Amino acid sequence: MDITSPAPAGSDAAPARSPAPLPQTLKPPRFGGMRSISALMLREMESTYGRQPGGYIWAILQPVGMIVLLSLAFSMLVHKPPLGTSFIFFYASGFLPFDIYTSMSAKISGALMYSRPLLAYPRVTWVDTILARLLLNALTALMVFFIVILGIMMLYETRARIDLGPLLTGLGMAITLGTGVGLVNCVLIGLYPVWGIIWGILSRPLFLGSGVLFLLEDMPSNIQHFLLWNPLIHVAGLVRRGLFSTYDAPYVSLSYGYGVGLLLCTVGLIFLRAHYKTVLQQ
Repeated sequence: MDITSPAPAGSDAAPARSPAPLPQTLKPPRFGGMRSISALMLREMESTYGRQPGGYIWAILQPVGMIVLLSLAFSMLVHKPPLGTSFIFFYASGFLPFDIYTSMSAKISGALMYSRPLLAYPRVTWVDTILARLLLNALTALMVFFIVILGIMMLYETRARIDLGPLLTGLGMAITLGTGVGLVNCVLIGLYPVWGIIWGILSRPLFLGSGVLFLLEDMPSNIQHFLLWNPLIHVAGLVRRGLFSTYDAPYVSLSYGYGVGLLLCTVGLIFLRAHYKTVLQQ
């Protein structure tokens, strides 16, 4: 009789055994997504700041250098800043949120291409690469912001009091907008590489129209209505509301600023899900 044939009825043969369970090492690891994200964050920390002298100090010195240049230049043109008593504090309150937006958008737009070799591993997904860059660069940007702001408050007489409510709301809006723009650009640059050059040209005037160098109230009324369409104006207003107790910024719209950012995030994620393989093949 063939040993694979079933035993005849009434026989005392033992029933067939169920397959043995997989060894513990072959089971999918718990929190696999978090492990992938943590590994990607550590890799970027090492490659971005760990291989150059000074490390994270450069993340602080770069915006500080820009703020000092702005303060020196405009202190020679006007006698006092548009708000407060310190030139360096006023320009820090405008430049740092704008720098958060620009750095987030640039980092997110290059997330897939930066981690493309690691996406060959089945446990690393394109979502992991986006989340890793988002978390790392958001935490770095917030750390730099508070170190610079608190350092200026210790060195200069700013007469400022930090209100964390509007301050964190404004910084969160900058991160949301930067992430949304980065996701959309990640798709567009991946599908049409020339878009990276076009976007670089189109985005240059943003520095002049985002409230970094001025207060919205100081501009003519017709220009104010035009500038309000720029969500970064609302970011600057919120951050300055959180740093200057005498500044109210009544023009700020949370629904508009966060609405634009979340809409861009949604559109970017939808198109990335559909086209991320094409982007990786470029």
